[in-house]
Amino acid sequence: MVFDHGGNEIARHQLEHEQILPRAGWVEHNPTEIWERTRAVIQTTLSRANLSAEDLAAVGVTNQRETTVVWNRRTGRPYCNAIVWQDTRTDRIAAELERAGHGETIRRKAGLPPATYFSGGKLRWILDNVAGVAADAERGDALFGTTDSWLLWNLTGGVDGGVHVTDPTNASRTMLMDLETCDWDDELLALFGIPRAMLPRIAPSSNPDLFGQTRADGPFGGEVPLAGVLGDQQAATVGQVCFRPGEAKNTYGTGNFLLLNTGTEIVRSQHGLLTTVAYQFGDDKPVYALEGSIAVTGSAVQWLRDQLGIISGAAQSESLARQAADNGGVYFVPAFSGLFAPYWRSDARGVIVGLSRYSTNAHLARATLESICYQTRDVVEAMQADSGVTLDVLRVDGGVTANELCMQLQADFLGVPVSRPVVAETTALGAAYAAGLAVGFWQSTDELEENWREDRRWHPTLPEAQRARGYGRWKKAVARTLDWIDEEDD
Repeated sequence: MVFDHGGNEIARHQLEHEQILPRAGWVEHNPTEIWERTRAVIQTTLSRANLSAEDLAAVGVTNQRETTVVWNRRTGRPYCNAIVWQDTRTDRIAAELERAGHGETIRRKAGLPPATYFSGGKLRWILDNVAGVAADAERGDALFGTTDSWLLWNLTGGVDGGVHVTDPTNASRTMLMDLETCDWDDELLALFGIPRAMLPRIAPSSNPDLFGQTRADGPFGGEVPLAGVLGDQQAATVGQVCFRPGEAKNTYGTGNFLLLNTGTEIVRSQHGLLTTVAYQFGDDKPVYALEGSIAVTGSAVQWLRDQLGIISGAAQSESLARQAADNGGVYFVPAFSGLFAPYWRSDARGVIVGLSRYSTNAHLARATLESICYQTRDVVEAMQADSGVTLDVLRVDGGVTANELCMQLQADFLGVPVSRPVVAETTALGAAYAAGLAVGFWQSTDELEENWREDRRWHPTLPEAQRARGYGRWKKAVARTLDWIDEEDD
């Protein structure tokens, strides 16, 4: 996506890449395909808009944060598919860390519970299970990165001088970075047995010293400063201009991610949320956030399309769900990868409950949309308990916000208004803002706040008694998902 100074979209192109599901609980991406698709969307976007490298002030990168890539610095080839953030194959690694008493150290230093979600366990699994990686890592030839690092390395030359770097928002999702120092922590590295030489350098999210320059022989066809990097949910926080403590946004994508800005103070959750870096601009102190991460929301709609075949596209989920006046007593908890915040139960699996002969595909479609909204309420309740902040409005963004029924349900289930900005793809916008701030394209966050404009607002219409009854049934449905996977299950 290309944006102008007013934060307006100038051009875009997007391509899906394959979701690789080798076995139950495993989710992979092909890093080479991601790089090839990235090249293609850059070239197509510039061509369609009649733009060149000279027209661009800077480039920002944003990415799904915990997805783990390991590649060889000499050949440029990944050793294996990327292990995606949703993947649960590392549940034994996470459980063993907890059993051995290391959970509290990880929570205190990294702000995260030992869980399959985060990169450190995925990297340990690759070192243990992919031939040649451990030996190459000791020699300094095997490089680890989240997808931002993989793209930056390729954009800056790859085997010919590629830069191995990340930012604090991505590094804070590994279980390997100390939140206070924003640097890799020797004690955490030792817990996972990870050589420091594998890890990228950590630089500010908005970096006046630059992450590097794009190459003339690369997809931009010229040199452009690579000046901003933000993990996707932190990028959306910046794109939604949540720069003040107490401001929050919720992004609806593959999963849902609600972030609350807590300022330069590290707030440690007591109610199942994560403490994370929201952003770091230049030499300023890092700004932190509380985060509620939900594994499966938009991807539940994809499941209706790809696995069940009851809709042909995401937009049809709304029209099908509207055929039912209510959920008909059906509740769907899409715990495909266990439950993330605020439960953190890797033993959970998805359930559909309340079925009767009356139930139809329309009821299931509606229950799917309701599951997105109920999971968000779970996180909002935890966030209010941790922070004492009561939301007066929820700022929302991401692809699912195009589903107007889902957004009305969200307002109804929360009992607060839901506000969607003009630019719903705030993840890309936030990456652009981080890059533009670094090179002076924007002088301050005040300019960015002036760009924010509301597109649509949904107000709650559901009576409180009905809201409470529905949420009570949702909690009963969640209870049915637990203790499904036994530790000895393969």
